[in-house]
Amino acid sequence: MATDHLSTTFAALADPTRRAILARLGRGEKSVTELAKPFEMTLPGISKHLKVLERAGLIERRRRAQWRPCRLHAKPLRDVADWVEQYRRFWEERLDRLEDYLQKLQIQEKKHGRRKN
Repeated sequence: MATDHLSTTFAALADPTRRAILARLGRGEKSVTELAKPFEMTLPGISKHLKVLERAGLIERRRRAQWRPCRLHAKPLRDVADWVEQYRRFWEERLDRLEDYLQKLQIQEKKHGRRKN
């Protein structure tokens, strides 16, 4: 059974090192060596993280002579944002209804002369 793209993206984003790599790539193209600098990790270790990000479609690696820059590819992040958006709207609607209910309670308390303690 093939894994859907959203699951692959979430799996790639589950690791804090990979999220940090994406944040660095958000500021522009970087080589593997540049990406590895802030991490206490070997270049092969960073390369494994990059392969996961590449399989998820979150980065692109190109070749320019001896330099192999990595670059952020944000389309899968848009898909995640779209998926999360539907739940954000759900919770906003719930919170709006809760706010309406609390306002009605306050009005009823004022009508009946009850005071807050």
